[in-house]
Amino acid sequence: MSNSETYEFTPAEEITDDADTGRNGWKAEPTVGELQLDDRSALRRVAGLSTELEDVTEVEYRQLRLERVVLVGVWTEGTAEQAEASMAELAALAETAGSEVLDSLVQRRDKPDKSTYLGSGKAEELRALVLETGADTVVCDGELSPAQLTALEKVVKVKVIDRTALILDIFAQHATSREGKAQVSLAQMEYMMPRLRGWGESMSRQAGGRAGSNGGVGLRGPGETKIETDRRRIRERMAKLRREIREMKTARDTKRARRTASGIPQVAIVGYTNAGKSSLMNSLTDAGILVQDALFATLDPTTRKAALEDGREVVFTDTVGFVRHLPTQLVEAFRSTLEEVTGADLLLHVVDGSDPLPDQQIKAVREVITDVLRDTKTQSPPELLVVNKIDALDPLEVTRLRGWLPEAIFVSARTGQGIEQLRDRLAEILGGLDVEVSVLLPYTRGDLLARIHADGKIISSEHEETGTRVRARVPNSLAGQLVQFAGAGEAAEGSPA
Repeated sequence: MSNSETYEFTPAEEITDDADTGRNGWKAEPTVGELQLDDRSALRRVAGLSTELEDVTEVEYRQLRLERVVLVGVWTEGTAEQAEASMAELAALAETAGSEVLDSLVQRRDKPDKSTYLGSGKAEELRALVLETGADTVVCDGELSPAQLTALEKVVKVKVIDRTALILDIFAQHATSREGKAQVSLAQMEYMMPRLRGWGESMSRQAGGRAGSNGGVGLRGPGETKIETDRRRIRERMAKLRREIREMKTARDTKRARRTASGIPQVAIVGYTNAGKSSLMNSLTDAGILVQDALFATLDPTTRKAALEDGREVVFTDTVGFVRHLPTQLVEAFRSTLEEVTGADLLLHVVDGSDPLPDQQIKAVREVITDVLRDTKTQSPPELLVVNKIDALDPLEVTRLRGWLPEAIFVSARTGQGIEQLRDRLAEILGGLDVEVSVLLPYTRGDLLARIHADGKIISSEHEETGTRVRARVPNSLAGQLVQFAGAGEAAEGSPA
């Protein structure tokens, strides 16, 4: 997850005698992804620190320390298999955040209880489970209102967090770039604002008072309460973060515009979290970015240039993964990052073939992309489904998936199986996005002729008195620049007006 975007294609080949040492005896330099993985592995939660609450109202002001947790969910719709998959995903999220999952509890209801999320009987059962297992945190599979959090904490007597807070905690751990950290901070503050609570009556304390009290000269009067002061400071911080993100978005838009103007096709790699997007990116470009069997391992988009088999250059962008019920705060905060998909010529939609419900993954990803495209008022780019991790499937399951997704490409980014077929399919699709032009280029515009040779495919070329007449297939963006040179009344076929 590099903070910068690279536009020059630099093959990441190590000339070595073995895996660790080069020809001259020098040790091969680790990639950025390997260094980041080492850093994450070094972060370990301190075990044995109890978070049993003496005053339950302190919870939102205490550091989020997930250690030994019990999961709880309310099954309101869908099949039992979907409910189990949702709880399994919640367990994976909790483990990614650094916790130890002890047990889980699911209640079948038409809708969550307005008071405690669970019914009163199930809440008492949850308290008994917490005491039996020694858990210090309860994680709910849903977004709870502030009142529900407070009421459930009073019953179970330990910290209660919801799915949104859990995902925000993972994002806070994994953000590395300045933009990523700012986006996570903004999302956390938007989530925390309505949930601010204090230490009993202390948050109602005012600065003013009689002479001789804590107030003193210049501080007497009603003033504002402690919680009002905190809210004001958070709003000021949020406004500052929004300004910073807007400035960083401008820089990102400038880089994106420069890539678009180059005429090189843009491919955005999208998909569910932990579907193998970064592994596929490394297989296609030798990018060396972080690969980890964890949810939301990649938060910062990474851009690399690579060449396909026909010599065509392509820019690949690895994006943040999606998840079912992705918190609204994160979608808003990461909007500038998600907008990488709007300027793409092709979406490479990666699906985890080993997941028990791949159709739910596909649905969740498409819903988020549709929302982003709707807000930016842009049309959806073409999509190529790539089913990853087929090495973890038995042949019968692969056959079933091929029948269900006949247009998809089946690969294993880990073993390399199917990668060449994917490259061929990419060349075929991106070649179909080109348009045919017939232009007469003046001899003074050798730069455009060089661009046609580099980014397009020459069909015919001949030199005339006033310039070079070229018939070629080129990317749409380059065709727009060549329209003015359509010679002898010939227009660029299929090029934009």
